[in-house]
Amino acid sequence: MKYKEESADDAVLALMSLTTFREASGFRTWKGYDWEILDRLHQKGFIGNPKSKSRSVELTEEGRKRSEELFRKHFS
Repeated sequence: MKYKEESADDAVLALMSLTTFREASGFRTWKGYDWEILDRLHQKGFIGNPKSKSRSVELTEEGRKRSEELFRKHFS
């Protein structure tokens, strides 16, 4: 199925706001999303490298802010 990649990336980043948690090293979120989308979000600088054994991924400061912004825009 073809889809608008930018829209899908924004939707996933917005939903990540629901599963974000704080650790001593910063903010993390669960990474149970499509690998292609996670790779694009990593390339855009919103999340750390998703290719690890961890079930969560680091959110960059920019990614955390954008995630919250998109969540408010689409779901508030």
